[in-house]
Amino acid sequence: MTAAVAPLDHATTAPRPERRPFGPGSRMWEDTGLITFSLTAGSAFLLQTMEPSIAAVVDEHSSFRTDALGRAARSIASVMMWIYGGEEALGEADRLRAMHATLNSTDAQGVKHQALSSGPWAWVLHTAIFAFTEGNKYFSTEKLTEEAKESYYQEVVQLMRNFSVPPKEIPATFAEWEPWFADQVENHLIVTNVAYDYLKVSRELAPPKQVPAALRPLWRATTAPIGRMQNFFTVGTTPEIIREKLGLEWSEQDERTLRVLGWVIGRTVPKLPERVRYFPIAYEARRVERDRARLRKMIALRPI
Repeated sequence: MTAAVAPLDHATTAPRPERRPFGPGSRMWEDTGLITFSLTAGSAFLLQTMEPSIAAVVDEHSSFRTDALGRAARSIASVMMWIYGGEEALGEADRLRAMHATLNSTDAQGVKHQALSSGPWAWVLHTAIFAFTEGNKYFSTEKLTEEAKESYYQEVVQLMRNFSVPPKEIPATFAEWEPWFADQVENHLIVTNVAYDYLKVSRELAPPKQVPAALRPLWRATTAPIGRMQNFFTVGTTPEIIREKLGLEWSEQDERTLRVLGWVIGRTVPKLPERVRYFPIAYEARRVERDRARLRKMIALRPI
């Protein structure tokens, strides 16, 4: 069933909001599993690496430097579980909370950081809202109305509830979220070595350990265009103020190129077979739900 979202009430101490998995009929069900998700996932993660607590914890505990492809594959699979895992989606959220409970760190200034601090924990999901709206801007033929943005935002609110994000970290509406997010980007995010390291490893895809040394030059030659393209999309879909903070170059020609590529992608992907345009977990979940719908229809039509 589609995740329903109750109005957010910051003024009362209401019972803990209900956790509900997503299903057909929700915007997330239609959009999250598309392969175009990966085109803005890079900028979302870049924004995460500039949040002070996330940066400190990632710097100490993440494997993204030594196993970039494996880390990316695990992250994408986890996100697919959030939306397409049914009741197991809630289990995945609990698994991630348990995994992050011990991921604490102390930065060079002696400041202690906890992965499950409410602000950083919520920030990961806030970057998903940015990635969705930015992806629609460049890689979709459908331009979002304010109503569509609000509807999607409320679905993310439900996702945050599934992840036990405290209500104090969630603006009530998309209209309130936009200036709040802009303020966070401008005044809370900082330049970190983790951000620069992430940009480097995403641009220069290191070969997995399974690749023999003799084949690594071939790996690098083959994956170099992919890395450059992923880096291009990451930098291009990152807020301008972040590019300025990090000293990343982005010209008017780059912007035109991104828009042309986005135009092509936005018109090509919808024409691909479903098995190709969706990640595997998303595709299988959608297929199973269609089978269930056909079964329900046959049951309803059975002679009595």
